[in-house]
Amino acid sequence: MSLFPMFLKLEGRSCLVVGAGKIGESKIRSLLVAGATVRVIAPRATPAVLAWERAGVLAWQAREFESADLDSTFLVVAATSSIEVNDAVYREARRRQILCNVVDDPDRCDFYYPAVVRRGDLQIAISTAGKSPALAQRLRREFEAQLAPIYAGWIEELGRVRKQLFGRRLNPEDRRKRLHELASRESFEARAAITSATGPLTKGKVFLVGAGPGDPELLTVKALRVLETAQVVLHDDLISPEILALIPRSAEVRNVGKRCGRNSTPQQEINSLLVTFAAFGLKVVRLKGGDPSIFGRAGEEMNALRKANVEFEVVPGVTSALASAASAQISLTQRDKASAVIFLTSHHANSKETVPWQAFVSSGATLAIYMPGFDYEQTSTRLIAAGLKSETPCAIISRASSRDQQIHRTTVRDLPSAPLLPAPTLLLVGDVVQTEQLAATPLEAWNLATEPLPQAPVEHEVFDRALTRD
Repeated sequence: MSLFPMFLKLEGRSCLVVGAGKIGESKIRSLLVAGATVRVIAPRATPAVLAWERAGVLAWQAREFESADLDSTFLVVAATSSIEVNDAVYREARRRQILCNVVDDPDRCDFYYPAVVRRGDLQIAISTAGKSPALAQRLRREFEAQLAPIYAGWIEELGRVRKQLFGRRLNPEDRRKRLHELASRESFEARAAITSATGPLTKGKVFLVGAGPGDPELLTVKALRVLETAQVVLHDDLISPEILALIPRSAEVRNVGKRCGRNSTPQQEINSLLVTFAAFGLKVVRLKGGDPSIFGRAGEEMNALRKANVEFEVVPGVTSALASAASAQISLTQRDKASAVIFLTSHHANSKETVPWQAFVSSGATLAIYMPGFDYEQTSTRLIAAGLKSETPCAIISRASSRDQQIHRTTVRDLPSAPLLPAPTLLLVGDVVQTEQLAATPLEAWNLATEPLPQAPVEHEVFDRALTRD
């Protein structure tokens, strides 16, 4: 297939995406980054698309596609799971001579989405004409490793110099030669050497930011301020789409999350990325779920930044235990039940048993178990073996503070039969956890004060006292 490679200016142009599932979401994001005016037609939408709509960066209509939706449209993407709907979009676009892309259907595409490597205004687009997107993604990762972040700043400098040279009365051949010299490898290496020796013009800084449990309203004001001015964001896998939607479209965003059973970014590579981006004078945000310093491996990242002499700052967030307790209306401490809370995890760097269950149980503290996994029978056995009463109440909280949060209350004895709720989950164990709602007490049964309350002095009495005071 013969393709003509080009880059489109979409800023301000009307672009339509039909479909707002996970695939549609990625296409919408790329159009927003390009500055397009995006409209979305779909009966349902992902949380990220809903967040963009609430933020006013796109228009979403919750209905099925109609031919009139293509009026005044420059480009359309069909990203639904319905072959019939996608075909209808394609046929109507062809009739109107509107550029159309039908996701995962190369024969119904006027253009393809390439795998893109971006360093500021430097973009490398890789296409296989729809034959192997997986190969394009692999090549993109290889180019990502080869192109240093410094290219973004270098491109800006080349653009300024080019504008200056075209403003002078120079022989076209001399100007062309000068521009090629500036763009040469030797010129780049010389600039990189200067930057390495003297440091960037602006000193980079890393922010280890706690994103909280997922609800954007639980993001701290400082975290929001830092996020909105970030140039690079390296985020965990479980950061909510609503919070990711707050990242500037100009920022470079990478998912470096680590989840059980999936390909992960090694911690050493994350450390290296933080140091590298900061070394080129960029404002880098390492966005972590909950609070960075609680089971977030922030210590390893801080050590790496200290060794590299990179300035950093920790922005705390609402940790999962606090959000889970609030969602379940549980007080983690209570005078007659628990005077301490222990944060622990059953997930470890090695497979050896390292949790001192007996010490934790004997303390009488409320246990907040992060990443409890799904082997509730093993957890129950360990707690009871450590001396915890089998009737001790506990609660499993799934996706605390989110719209789809779930709460299951049970006892340590019955924990093995608890349902497997979606991750991330947190297990609260202790007498502070009520297994059933307390019955409401009638108002007349309360021992209310019978003496009349003292009357507040009227306004003129207050002034009289003030005037007569010595």
